[in-house]
Amino acid sequence: MRLRLGTIMPDPSGDSGRRTRPANQADGTQGGLTKGRLAAFAAALAGSAVLGVAAGLIWSAVAPRALLEEIGRGEAALVNAESNAFILADVWFCLIVAVGGAITGIVGYRLLVRRAGWIAAAGLVLGAVAAALLALWTGENIGLGTYNHLLAASPDGTFFHASLALGAKSALAFWPLLTSAVILLSEYGGRRPAEATGPAAGPAAEAAGPTTGPAGEHSP
Repeated sequence: MRLRLGTIMPDPSGDSGRRTRPANQADGTQGGLTKGRLAAFAAALAGSAVLGVAAGLIWSAVAPRALLEEIGRGEAALVNAESNAFILADVWFCLIVAVGGAITGIVGYRLLVRRAGWIAAAGLVLGAVAAALLALWTGENIGLGTYNHLLAASPDGTFFHASLALGAKSALAFWPLLTSAVILLSEYGGRRPAEATGPAAGPAAEAAGPTTGPAGEHSP
């Protein structure tokens, strides 16, 4: 019996082609994940900045201002030396940034941290710091030009309100602190149900496993 030897042609769809495709697909997936995380980081910063400006506008609208009286060119004195307007302005700022920090943490965790992970959380914390500073800058600068004009050009005896200012600068830390606390509590609360259901699934699967088998056989 004779065997004819022929040439073996390489298969274009062989192992080499199959090996390169997963690598290319993995590179594309990693690139998409990186872009998604950077987008989440940028969204966290931008959203927090917008919320900070809105907080500053709210603070400027609701915070009281002390009443002043012009006593000399470029000089003014408090009409009521026992005025609590400065304290109330600080209290309003603390409340507003606390609410802003809670909103940043809750909304940011649900929309960004669950998808992008720690990089979104870092963006939220940094954005919270920027939001607090923007809230302070926005609130203090609204009406500042009018106050400076009245102080410089008003005759003696003219009454006008003081500009808004934050006395307790430590209140700026409320926004990032509350944002961080909400993210940490949400992450911890999300892990506890997973840890509680994980061990319970194991014994149930082991108990159900031996009962399945071919008909006529007894499970050990």
